[in-house]
Amino acid sequence: MDLATLIGLIIGLVGLIGGFLLEGGHAGMLLVGTAAMIVFGGTFGATIISYTLEDLKKVPYFLKLVFINQTIDYLGAVDRLVDTADKARREGLLSLEAKLAEIDNEFMSRGLQLVIDGTDPELTRNMLEMEIEAFENNEKVGSEIFMTAGGLAPTMGIIGTVMGLVHVLSNVNEPDKLAGAIAVAFLATLYGVASANVLWIPFGTKLRIKANRQILLMEMILEGILSIQAGENPRVIREKLMTFLPPELKQTANEKQTQEEQMRM
Repeated sequence: MDLATLIGLIIGLVGLIGGFLLEGGHAGMLLVGTAAMIVFGGTFGATIISYTLEDLKKVPYFLKLVFINQTIDYLGAVDRLVDTADKARREGLLSLEAKLAEIDNEFMSRGLQLVIDGTDPELTRNMLEMEIEAFENNEKVGSEIFMTAGGLAPTMGIIGTVMGLVHVLSNVNEPDKLAGAIAVAFLATLYGVASANVLWIPFGTKLRIKANRQILLMEMILEGILSIQAGENPRVIREKLMTFLPPELKQTANEKQTQEEQMRM
């Protein structure tokens, strides 16, 4: 479970609903089926129109991805690539065949297999870059779907409010019911704006961030594989791969390396 998603949802919903209740409202006032039908039905319908069925079939996967915690071991990938480079320099590229079964990253495994098979370096780069691009395009769809819903929801809320006000104004001969009817009409705007800013836009942002982290890992692995194929020094490869890491991970890696060197002495 991605605790940041869960905590954010709880804080957001408690803040909105709790603030309303503290102002003297009650939860029942926020539950209006017709407003929810207009806003959510309109949002989902317009979003469905915007994408193909093939894209929409992936929504459960993307929704699951929002709530699943993904731990990316950048330092582990660096160590694996450096160890592989060291073995390749000492025993040759063909010796890496035995190590493929130990690698749990499919992208790294496929890249190393290309190297072992003697694929031309330029072709290796092109094939792996195409795989990265395909992954990026696939993951981008999820972010775009939720961002689209986030853009449409407030508009649907306004539409619902206008429809409610039309109904209100058609019954002006009953002034004692106007205040309640207007309040119900404005709930559609509340549903639209709240769902966009607490659900759809944050979901889309979360998917984009997670995809970018995976892409960074794949780009780092790509550079490492090409360096192994070129026969570069493992120490140089480590320094090169470290440039991909965020500052805090660089510091952790440097501290770890310092400790290892001190233990050898």
